Amino acid sequence: MTPVEMLAATAEALRVPSAVDLAAIVIGALTGGLLAAREGFAVSGVLLLAVSGGLGGGLIRDVLLADGPPVAMTNPAYLPTVAVTATVTFYFSGWLSRLTGLLVVLDAITLGFFTVIGAQKAQLAGLPSASVVFIGTVTAVGGAVIRDVLLAQRADIVQPGPYNAVAALLGATALTLLAGPAGLPPLPVATIVIVLVAALRVLSVWRGWEAPVALDLPERARSRLVARPRRRRRRR
Repeated sequence: MTPVEMLAATAEALRVPSAVDLAAIVIGALTGGLLAAREGFAVSGVLLLAVSGGLGGGLIRDVLLADGPPVAMTNPAYLPTVAVTATVTFYFSGWLSRLTGLLVVLDAITLGFFTVIGAQKAQLAGLPSASVVFIGTVTAVGGAVIRDVLLAQRADIVQPGPYNAVAALLGATALTLLAGPAGLPPLPVATIVIVLVAALRVLSVWRGWEAPVALDLPERARSRLVARPRRRRRRR
């Protein structure tokens, strides 16, 4: 098999079904649109946040890869799908907001899908492992970053809270290792990564896990050394 044929076979194996791709976009757009509705935005605001939630990560990915026009602009189904989702969100935001538990699960699954889509596209571009991890993570959380910038607030992914970027980062790393050194086929790898990312996200929300924050290790070590003599004195 020639290198061109191998690349074509790999691309075919990594191709995400259109229905799954659109479902991920719908959930991302739904999350952004609901947030805009809660903030009392006009219809243009709901549509803008729906676009950022559903297509923002993919737009950033395609700009970084510089592989022609972004897929969000060339695929005829993407923008109409987001527009329909934004319309539904605009008129049924109250009813949709009651489905909090379901939306958390769907959002977690979407995070996994976007991670896989971004990382696998970076693999097809022949990028090194570190770049594959970066592109996979950016694709997963890029829409949320754009959304928070539009809301003029500190990006949610940089604050302590449930795993979001952390889950995507671990998932993209797992994909790189499983598809690289482990040599597993693309489809099983994608399934494993989606389940991993979704499980980390959901468990972090339900169990209250928070992403780690910066530590001052010298100060912590100094505090422990100071505390030990005090404990010994009390025991005496």
